[in-house]
Amino acid sequence: MKTLLEEQDMSVDFGVPPLAHENRALVEQRLKEVHEGQGVPETLTVEFRGQRRHIEVIDMPVSQLFYNPGTHRIRAQSSHDPEHEAALKADPYSEESQDYLQSLLTSMPADPTKRDPDFDALKASLRDHGQTEPGLITREGILVNANTRRAALKELGALNIRVGVLPASCTWADIHAVELSLQLRNDERRPYSYINHLLAVGEQLEFGRELSEIARSFHTTTPAVERDVWILGQLRDLVKRSEAGGLSLRLMDFEDAKEKLFELYRAYSKERAKNKERADLLKEARLSAIVLDFAKTDVRYIGPDFQARYLDQRLPETVRPKAEAAPMAVAIPGLNRTVEAAGAPVAAARALTDSLLQAKAVQVAQSKAPATQLAAASAALKELEDVFNEAIEFAGKDFRLRKKRLAAPDRVTDAAKDLEQCITDLVMSRGNGSLDEDAFDDALLKLREVMRKLGVEAGKSIALPGEGLAWLRSAAAEGQ
Repeated sequence: MKTLLEEQDMSVDFGVPPLAHENRALVEQRLKEVHEGQGVPETLTVEFRGQRRHIEVIDMPVSQLFYNPGTHRIRAQSSHDPEHEAALKADPYSEESQDYLQSLLTSMPADPTKRDPDFDALKASLRDHGQTEPGLITREGILVNANTRRAALKELGALNIRVGVLPASCTWADIHAVELSLQLRNDERRPYSYINHLLAVGEQLEFGRELSEIARSFHTTTPAVERDVWILGQLRDLVKRSEAGGLSLRLMDFEDAKEKLFELYRAYSKERAKNKERADLLKEARLSAIVLDFAKTDVRYIGPDFQARYLDQRLPETVRPKAEAAPMAVAIPGLNRTVEAAGAPVAAARALTDSLLQAKAVQVAQSKAPATQLAAASAALKELEDVFNEAIEFAGKDFRLRKKRLAAPDRVTDAAKDLEQCITDLVMSRGNGSLDEDAFDDALLKLREVMRKLGVEAGKSIALPGEGLAWLRSAAAEGQ
């Protein structure tokens, strides 16, 4: 188990901005004015190096502050534009990089090309009601908290922003830790997007923290953290599998798949407890449907037998991948051991998912991909979407049919359980004389009438009665 100091050593250091010296001087001047002023100064409470600190709040010019290049709020979205991402890594405080961060903070997490309505709502609130909570900065002018508020205030033309100031000894490890602790407070703070939440969980795991400890920090349960870690691992694997010709998907491309991924985890875990190969088949088929952006209600119809029963027969040769022969065993990196490899059906399912992922990566790249490659990828995705749509439609019909076939037996089973409970209630009523005999007799007469009708309708529906139906018809006949 790593200590907090060990975790801090693993944090990324983005250096200091070009106005660091001027900002330090201005911060010191304004803190001095606060100390010398009349009245009670405004403070902000933060968790700093494991202790609660009350820090003073001052006004700072909006124009002199810098967005935090390591903020969790847009960590996944920074990959939206590879050229700007490279510039951001090379010089996070350049005008180009800060403008890029501004654009990401104002854009939708799932599609940074579109304006975020939530940002506009925040901007309207700041315009109408002003800044209700202070932000947080380092003495060099780096925003630890309130990056999005600063973006809104900047668009509104505001001159100043209220901010608390972290101690002069603050490091980048402190910045990362304080930002996360503020975000996880139970207040009205705008939550991280789904993928950025997963990345924050994954970061804590990389720091060596136990799952139970991460769960406490995120105000959730250990099973929920286990689910998030599994999903993040799957998404990172999908990104890697999508790589081809210098193009690949990004984690942010799965921003809107939260509920579908939750259901995938539940279904996979349940099937994995019984049969790993069937679980892997279910996973690959559902991941393909998620990449094709099918609705959650459609993805639910995909089970372990989906590919063999509904999909394979409909796949045209033009989109059917050439799966390599499945190896007998797979080596475990770092260990002189091997494990049994997935069977041929799983290998074929993975090959189909891989081809779909790579086509999707080209489609997402748009103008960055050659026109002929983009056209071919779009055509392949359209063909796969049509095939999946038809296969899911048949799977849904079969599911509904099986549900209808099981509806009547399930209701009889439930009624039998209720009658078993009734027996227990009768036994208990003898001890305290609580039975309403007249009401019970009326209920039995109602039961006799219902069972008579049930016997009649079951006799019409079942050509060759079994022992149960024979008994029902006999009992109903005797009761007449």
